[in-house]
Formats: sequence, structure tokens, C-alpha cells
Amino acid sequence: MNEDSKKEQETTDDPTVEAETSNIIEGEDRLEPSAASGDESQSGDENQSEEQIEISEEHRVQDIHTVEGEAAEESGEGVIILGKDESEETPPIDETSSAGIAEISSLEEAYDNSLKAFAEGEIVKGSVINVDRDEVMVDIGFKSEGYIPVTEFEVDENGMPSVNAGDKIDVYIVRREDAEGQLILSKEIADQRLVWDEIAKAYEEERIVEGKVTQRIKGGLQVDLGKLRAFLPASQIELRPAQNFDQYIGQTLEMKVVKLSKRRRNIVLSRRVLLEEELASKRTAILEDLEIGQIRSGVVKGLTTFGAFVDLGGIDGLLHKTDMSWSRVNHPSEVVSVGDELEVMVLSINRENEKVSLGLKQKTIDPWETVDERYPIGSTIKGKVVGIVNYGAFLELEEGVEGLIHISEMSWTRRSIAPSKAVAKDEVIEAVILDIDKGSQKLSLGLKQLHPNPWELLETKYPVGTKLLGRVRNLTNFGAFVEIEEGIDGLIHVSDLSWLKRVIDPREVLKEGDEVEVMVLNIDSTEQKISLGLKQIEPDPWIQVPNKYKIGSAVRGTIVNLTNFGVFAQLGDGIEGLIHISELAEHRVEKPEEIVSVGDELDLKVIHLDPTERRIGLSLKAVQAEQERATITQYQQKQQQQPQRQREEQEELTVFGGLLKEELNKSGSEDEG
Repeated sequence: MNEDSKKEQETTDDPTVEAETSNIIEGEDRLEPSAASGDESQSGDENQSEEQIEISEEHRVQDIHTVEGEAAEESGEGVIILGKDESEETPPIDETSSAGIAEISSLEEAYDNSLKAFAEGEIVKGSVINVDRDEVMVDIGFKSEGYIPVTEFEVDENGMPSVNAGDKIDVYIVRREDAEGQLILSKEIADQRLVWDEIAKAYEEERIVEGKVTQRIKGGLQVDLGKLRAFLPASQIELRPAQNFDQYIGQTLEMKVVKLSKRRRNIVLSRRVLLEEELASKRTAILEDLEIGQIRSGVVKGLTTFGAFVDLGGIDGLLHKTDMSWSRVNHPSEVVSVGDELEVMVLSINRENEKVSLGLKQKTIDPWETVDERYPIGSTIKGKVVGIVNYGAFLELEEGVEGLIHISEMSWTRRSIAPSKAVAKDEVIEAVILDIDKGSQKLSLGLKQLHPNPWELLETKYPVGTKLLGRVRNLTNFGAFVEIEEGIDGLIHVSDLSWLKRVIDPREVLKEGDEVEVMVLNIDSTEQKISLGLKQIEPDPWIQVPNKYKIGSAVRGTIVNLTNFGVFAQLGDGIEGLIHISELAEHRVEKPEEIVSVGDELDLKVIHLDPTERRIGLSLKAVQAEQERATITQYQQKQQQQPQRQREEQEELTVFGGLLKEELNKSGSEDEG
């Protein structure tokens, strides 16, 4: 054994080298990942568990043993040169001669150089020497050929590898020598490493890669990149979430690597990034080309309650429902559907916010431009009821032209009519044009104008002062509504219910449903109002009051009401007068009930009269004062009629009494003294 062989033996037996060799093999095992478990994959970017997409392992190298590093035997038989025919005899070398020693040194140097030229874990080019059903022999220029299992190659229908003798292939050196001195190679690991390096380079340079979708897995799709498997999350397939993943299986897609983990052997792809870049480029180009008034083709992408979004080939524009048709559109689905191809007009452009407003109806002539020529005010038209609301009904005269029949224009006589009771949806009816506002695109229509206005005939039919019968239809705090004809009501104000009684609540006099005779007091056909009177049916008793109840006259009255300011006394004919509290007595009276009570019949005196205000002032104390004066007068007259002798006797008695009283007083004073 020569010196170089000893060194090789020592190196091979070195446990450090053996450990490093073992680490290389373990590293290769990590390079050979297990197949992805399909449904176990998840995307970490999508809040799912990210699947570890590892390099596929179809075949693991078998019978790899630790390098034992045995030194070549010093058998003196020399070294067998690979590639030589074993049948050829090699002439023995004379090791003692100088030529023999030189030849041996040359062979040993060539052998050492061959060992140094190929390192384990290296990828090299090799030539296919032989192909059979089990393995492929490959020559890499080493001292011996290597064998690669057929399972690492694609095979044809006959089970033969898809390589031929003489083909050049990339191989990975797993071991330069195993326990039997065999060179161990792997094509699969070489392919995986080469693909990985290409993927890593594409990731760094942000280049596009192509891959074939193989199956659907949890959270997305599995993609084959040569010998590697990668994960395409569901959110990264399209610009919007894909609904049917199966349509992509078997397709070859262009994508970008967005995440790469060499330690975990994870490759995450995105197709959406490319689509967004493409869309941004198209959007910029379209925005530069767009002009207001242009007619552009687009496809309806989505509907909302207020309109539709139309794809113009890279940018979405909003087609509002009010710009879809000149006629009323309740929901965009009445005009367009998702997927429809449309030609729309560009109405406005906001390049800063990338917003575009589109119109469909603007491609046609606005029917409102000549609406006043087709529908003059006062003309009668026909239309279809397209909408009923609480304030009226909408009538479509033609496509894009609608008018409103307000609730107040539906009937001459029925004020609170419900629109749904006057017209029905989709009914074709006649109406009269009342007003046109082209600027606001509004038409006012009337239904009641088709018939004569009964209010205009009332003044002739029922002149002021006419007495007629009516039915009390409704009572309020301010009066009673009396129906004099079907749909025509007149009001009896609370002040017109009675001449004499001050009515606070109409229910004191009338009830709903009562048939009463009333008099027409006033008719306002413009405001559609009729004033009626109930008390006017009878003559006004106050007409005779000034003659019958003159100031200073004495009257007889009955107390009917007590208040804190006085009492009311009813006179004849229902006329009531007020006795103020200050007119009850000469002295101060705090409460009227101290003097009088309800039902008392008293003699009173008229002290105030106002026929216009229908007020009579009465006084009790004035009557009492007159009675006292009358009594005194009578007494005085009686005294004057007595004889002279009687008056003298009375005077004497009076003088005598005075003297007697004086004497008595004197005697009383002396006794005290």
C-alpha cells in the first residue's frame, strides 16, 4: 500500500468525514419530500393552515450504507481500468523498474483525480450506457458506472424508460461508492434540485412560471412545477373568488411565486397577481382613451339595488338605474342581466378615483324635449297606471313619459279618497293634462276634470238662505259636518247651533246620523266649502229684545247658573241676562250663593243692553233699593194724612217722656254721690 492509499484510508476512517457524509445523505432525504396529502393543504394567507408542499418522492434510494473507507488491497494486481474489456490481458508491471514505478504513480494519480473530480451531493452530466426494464446505466466519467432505477424516469406504455443509450441527462451523486464499491446516482433528485433552483430564481426575479393544475385540495389547488408540487390558494386563482375549482384541473396556468420556504419546501403561487397587473395596465389604457359622450361596449358584471356595474374591458363603470331607460325602473334586473353585452354612453369620468358613469337611455332621444307639443295642457290623454302611492297614482303616457294624478285631483267631492280605490295597477284610464314642467320632467294630471265640477253648480242650486235637509255625518269640537248631497258636506259652526244657548260641544245639540234642517249661509266653490246654520231656521229672538227689555225696566227672572263673577237669570223667550256679583246686594258679596240659589225667581232690573253682543245686564240690589224707597215714601205719606190732634198728643208724649227720663237720670246721680 502506497502513501496516498494510506492517507485515503485514514480519511475514510475519520469519524468526522463519515458524519459529514451521513449528513449529506440525510440532507438528500429532506430534499425528497413526501407527496402532498391533498385535502390537508391550506393557505396561510387565507387564515387556513398552510400545507407543506414538499418535493415529491417517487423512489427512495435503497441500500445506502455508511462509507466504510477501506483501503485498496495491496494485491500487486494493479487497478482495473473501467471501460476496458476484461478479456484483454494486461501485461504485468515490473514494480522494481523505474518505468514500472512511473506507470503505477501515473495510474494512482489518475485514480485520485477521478475521485476528487466528483463530490457527493453534486449534479453532473452523464451519458446513458444501457437501458432495461429495471434500471438505467449512466456513465459520468467516474471509475465506475452508476445505476438509476427505472421508477425515476417517465415510462412508455411498455414500461420502458423514456431515455435511450447515448442520451445526456443530469444526475445527482448520492454516493461515490457504497459498501460494494457501487456509484449511487439519482435523476429524480437532480431534476428536483434543478427545478427548485429555477423556481427560486424566478421568485427572486419575479418572473412568471408555468404549472399544471393536478387536483383540488383544501383551500385551493395543487400545481405541478416539473418535479415539484406547489399550492395555489383559492383567493389567488381569479380576481374574484372562484366558484368552480374543477374547471382548472388539467389546465396549464401562468403564475408567480409569492412565497418560498426552502426549509419547509413550501411553494405558494398566485395567478391573481398577474391578472391584477394585466387589469391595471388595461385600466390605465382605457382611462386615457375614454371621453365623455363615447359609445363603448361592455359586459354586465354585477347588479345592485341602485344600478349595474359594466366591465369596459379593464375598468368597471356604473350604469345607474335612472340612466337605463327614460321610463321608470324599479330594479336594474328589469332592464339588464349579468352577462349581457351592452353598448353604453360615457356620461362622466373621474380619472383620479378611476370612476366612470355610464348611460343607456342617453343613446336615444329624450321624449321630454317635445312633450308639450304632443300633450298640450287641457288635453285628454290615455295612459297605463304603473304605480300607486299614498299621495296619488303614476300614469305612463309613453315609454319614458309619466305623469302624477295627485290624490286631490281624483274626485271633486271625496277629499280623503284612497288612490287604490280610485284606480288599479296596470289599468288603462283617461286623464286631463293640468301642468307640464319639462325642466323637472314632471306632468300633473287630473281625473276629476273629466267630469263637471258639482261645486260650480251649488251656488245656483242652493242660493244663500236656502233651507234643506241633511244628515249629520261627523261631529268635531268646532262644529258638525252635514252631508247635503253625496260627497258634498257643509259645516255648521258651533256658534250657529243656537241663538240663545252658548254651545261648547256640538254633541250637546246633535248626534251623528241625525237628519236636520239647515240653512245655507255661504258657498265658496273655489275652496269647496259650504257654511250651514241650524239656529237660522228659527227667527232670532234678540230682534225683539231692545223693545221688550228696555234699560230701567223691571223683569222677572229665574236663576239658572251660578259663577264666581255673578249669576245668570233666564227671562222670557229663553233670553238670559247676567247679574254681576256687585249687583246682588248693597254690601260686599264674596259668593253669589250667599244671596241666591239656582231656581230662585226674582224681580230684577235691566241696567245694561247690547243687542250686537247679545248681552243683558241685570241688577238685584237696584230693585231692592227701589223697594226700600217706596216703603219710606208710603210711610211718609201715611204720616201726613193723620189728624192734627193726634200729632199734638204724640208730641206731648214725646216731651213728657223726655222730662221724665231727665229726672231719673238726676236721681241716679245723687244716689251714687
